[in-house]
Amino acid sequence: MSAVETAAMAGTPTLALPRKREREGTGLTAKCFPQNASRSSATLAAGQVGSLSRLRGRAGVGAVARSEIVMADEKSPTWKVSSKLRSNARALRKNSTAAERWLWSELRDHRLNGMAFRRQAPIENYIADFLCHAAGLVIELDGGQHFSDEAEQADARRSAVIEAKGFQVLRFNNHDVMTNPRGVLETIAMALAARTP
Repeated sequence: MSAVETAAMAGTPTLALPRKREREGTGLTAKCFPQNASRSSATLAAGQVGSLSRLRGRAGVGAVARSEIVMADEKSPTWKVSSKLRSNARALRKNSTAAERWLWSELRDHRLNGMAFRRQAPIENYIADFLCHAAGLVIELDGGQHFSDEAEQADARRSAVIEAKGFQVLRFNNHDVMTNPRGVLETIAMALAARTP
């Protein structure tokens, strides 16, 4: 006598679940395990359970492996960053200047006004030194190579593209960051306060 029959005789309300082989004959297998959908229920009933036998976990027999779950509406990101630009940003993070390292130590982990910053973040075809998405603020640190006429024109074009995306660009030179660090942080804090509600 099965446990269900015993409980039924005792008058205990129970929920009878179909046995494993009965579940396999239903459409559940085809939905959860698309690679087994082509197999007939007779083949599965004959003991060739396939991927069902290797599943473990709290859910037991009905568990589904993560690799076998298919999302109904997979969304891919709407933005694209080229692999070259992404690798350049990584290289810039690894080879940062002393001024960038110091400023990053002050901006990271929500240390300035509780705002989150990213460093060496790609925007369009450029890489911003520091970026705060919540405030729409980009901070650029310029070394000595940015003081020539051609470099200033290139920086102006770069700032125009970034500002067209809705960001405000703050520019500091490395010398200012190293000689007047508190003044730089105060300027950034005022810009953050002005751009956030």
